[in-house]
This record gives sequence, structure tokens and C-alpha cells, in this order.
Amino acid sequence: MREGYREYRTGQGVPHDGEFICQSGKKATLSKDDTFPSCPVSGSETTWKHKEE
Repeated sequence: MREGYREYRTGQGVPHDGEFICQSGKKATLSKDDTFPSCPVSGSETTWKHKEE
């Protein structure tokens, strides 16, 4: 388990490989050094959290 709870915003770098969930509840598999995308539902900026958090 990773230390603490962390949310990431659209445009930030992905810190580690994994499955992330946006505010709309959609999942995306991202790789380290990718950039967090816009919301796949609305197309707007959003926040993402790691699936395990």
C-alpha cells in the first residue's frame, strides 16, 4: 500500500504504472511518465486516484 492518499490532476505526470479512476468513475491503465488525461466522459479537466487507494 502506498503512503497516504493522493489525487492527481489532468496534465500531471503519472508517478507509477497502474489503474487509475477519474472523478466520473471511469478507469484507465496508465504507465509511469504518461500524463493524466482529461475526463473520458466529459472531456474536461478532472482528478484521478489510484485504484488501490
